[in-house]
Amino acid sequence: MLDQIQVERLEAQAVNSAKTRQPLYAARKKIFPKRASGSFRRFKWLVMAITLGIYYLTPWLRWDRGPFAPDQAVLLDLANRRFYFFFIEIWPQEFYYVAGLLMMAGIGLFLITSTVGRAWCGYTCPQTVWVDLFLVVERAVEGDRNARMKLDAGPWTARKLVLRASKHAIWLVIAAATGGAWIFYFADAPTLIGEVFTGAAAPVAYATIAVLTATTYTFGGLMREQVCTYMCPWPRIQAAMLDENSLTVTYNDWRGEPRSRHAKKAIAAGQPIGDCVDCNACVAVCPMGIDIRDGQQLECITCALCIDACDSIMDKLGRERGLISYATLSDYNANMAVATGGGERPVDPSLVRTAGGTFSEKLAHFHIRKIFRPRTFIYLGAWSAVGAALVYSLLTRERLEINVLHDRNPQFVTLSDGSIRNGYTVKLLNMIPEPRTIVLTLQGLPGAEMSTVGVDLTPARSFATLVEPDRLKTLKVFVRQPPGQILGITQSFKFRIDDRAGHESAEYTATFNAPENAR
Repeated sequence: MLDQIQVERLEAQAVNSAKTRQPLYAARKKIFPKRASGSFRRFKWLVMAITLGIYYLTPWLRWDRGPFAPDQAVLLDLANRRFYFFFIEIWPQEFYYVAGLLMMAGIGLFLITSTVGRAWCGYTCPQTVWVDLFLVVERAVEGDRNARMKLDAGPWTARKLVLRASKHAIWLVIAAATGGAWIFYFADAPTLIGEVFTGAAAPVAYATIAVLTATTYTFGGLMREQVCTYMCPWPRIQAAMLDENSLTVTYNDWRGEPRSRHAKKAIAAGQPIGDCVDCNACVAVCPMGIDIRDGQQLECITCALCIDACDSIMDKLGRERGLISYATLSDYNANMAVATGGGERPVDPSLVRTAGGTFSEKLAHFHIRKIFRPRTFIYLGAWSAVGAALVYSLLTRERLEINVLHDRNPQFVTLSDGSIRNGYTVKLLNMIPEPRTIVLTLQGLPGAEMSTVGVDLTPARSFATLVEPDRLKTLKVFVRQPPGQILGITQSFKFRIDDRAGHESAEYTATFNAPENAR
């Protein structure tokens, strides 16, 4: 009997535990950001216009490189393994330029984060830009925050169906345009767009458009803030980039607390009040759905729309702006110390400000933001050093190269007259979009002459050959040395190439092999 009671008790505990157990996955709560207005919102409009303009329009820019190269300003020519960026042409062996740019991007992200927080996330991240664009469409179709909330909570009617279908249709068009613009970076844009619409494009083009359309529509329209919160690793990494002198969007609770929606009643009752009237305007405009008054949070992308919303309320109430502002932790702590008068509880800012603005004057010297400090100078120095190295390399790089491979088997051949012949594979690389006449010359190796397979020329110490634009030319060259001129079983000499019309040249040190009894 006792065992049965214990079993029933354990079953009851299991049921109660199952009821109280928290789920591992929290269902998404829909966010309906209200449209904000102010200086930060205008700046975000500007950034969105510039970044989207660059992305969509860049493949259509032209750059004249002559008749032997594509005229698309920015082109990733995978078929010919070239990267064109206006007047710069990158070959596969010059991939270190791309690596350098990635290093600059990483160091630049560290620099920006350590100075002004997650400015990348709030203004220029593609996820932020496309979510902003999708929200513009949503507001235009369904209305602002209250209208969208009412529509979402209401029953499915013909009007709701039409509005939702219209919104998602426009989102899909934007997503398809995003995928379509991406493929234009890999082929001639005017030609490719015609092939796409006529069905003549390569299958990989349609697959790329389909994948990017799906991801843009899903991330920008459906998931939105979840991408930043759950998928992006940067919110977790950025904490290591911040310190007490990094600017972040901050609710100045030393000024805003205690909150009150009934300031007159509180003052009449002798209760201290802050500037925050608990209007929730900062929450309504937040695209991440957080309350900045709860302090720094992983979800905050520092887009500063809450600053615009709060400043507009302060203007209406005739109070000083900056209740929510960009501030450093050191500024915040200093302001808190002044506001509390060295005590534990903040004084009433409204009472302090009545003394002719002395409160603001008292705090003014704390708002000198120490953005540039040893840490940021290190980031800036590293970023500048990488950039300077890339620029120097670009300005001094040679566009004419030679590579030589000695025949392995046989390493030498003894001819009937006793002379020794070595075979070489000579590769001439012309890295400009123009044909060049290259003169190949032997340096050293006295008495030696060379001949080329497939070229009907008298053996000599030099000869000229035409190399096509942006091409590698491979020659089979035989070098012959008379027996009386051979100085050892191995002799070093050079192949030298010169551009007949220009001033570029290159050399390659090779080895001539001979038998021991050849001298």
